[in-house]
Amino acid sequence: MEVSQDFSRQAKDLRVGTWAAIASYGMWGLFPIYWKQVVHIDAVQILCHRIFWSAIFLLIVMWMRGMSKQLIPIFKQKQSFMAVAICGVLITANWGTYIWAVNSGKVTESSLGYYITPLLSVGLGSLFFKEKMDRWTKTAVIIATLGVATAAAMMGKLPWIAVSLATTFSIYGAVKKKARLDALPGLAAETIAVAPFALTWLLCVHYSGNGGYFLADAKSTIFLAIAGPVTAIPLLAFAYAAVRIPLQRIGFIQYFSPTIQLMLGLLVFGERMNLPMALAFATVVCAVVIYSSSISKSRSAISR
Repeated sequence: MEVSQDFSRQAKDLRVGTWAAIASYGMWGLFPIYWKQVVHIDAVQILCHRIFWSAIFLLIVMWMRGMSKQLIPIFKQKQSFMAVAICGVLITANWGTYIWAVNSGKVTESSLGYYITPLLSVGLGSLFFKEKMDRWTKTAVIIATLGVATAAAMMGKLPWIAVSLATTFSIYGAVKKKARLDALPGLAAETIAVAPFALTWLLCVHYSGNGGYFLADAKSTIFLAIAGPVTAIPLLAFAYAAVRIPLQRIGFIQYFSPTIQLMLGLLVFGERMNLPMALAFATVVCAVVIYSSSISKSRSAISR
């Protein structure tokens, strides 16, 4: 009876976690539209608003749900504090790079980064969580790596936006999985850890007369203020999914986000790809197809 209940609970966690991951990546795919609304404001300032208002929003949510006290042990225990501090730094780097990329007309390159991330997550899953990689998955990772390396050689430089986004977010996901903190307290602790630095920067910029909050137009003020819930909601969904489903499944679902971003970059924002970037996309997409096919075959074998 207990075995049956455990299996049922695991199946439910897998199902709900999968839908949470789909929701989070779908929302992230549409983010370029949001950040383009404040394109006239400095990227660092936007980043600091995003961090600060996310922390405020999450604290309010925790207070409303009577969960505020759960933050205390996270900060008192060395291991959990280190985890949220590392996650805070990683997500800050990821957010900052992405905001700058979108508002600098590089949505397409940022989407390449999020195509690479799932394959990097697979590698981290194998390295740190002993998740198995079959030969096709290994082939996919090698193809993607060679494609990006070749593109970098052709351009004479590394596509740093794509590589930075992929590296910071995949490591962020792995650290969250390792820490195994509850979604809401963990995310709140991450943003609280970096919020004082963000607030200090915003106050300095505001008193210098260059702030985007109140000193800019009403639309900008509103968009900056709602950066909290806009940021926190998909992150909550991701945090919920990260501890309930394998990193490999998270990596597979992640393709929703860069696909939406790529379409926005090419069809809505009028960006174009040069030959090296087109080569990188071609090889990464090829790797994605191979990886996706290997997952499908594995599932079919299990179902039989």
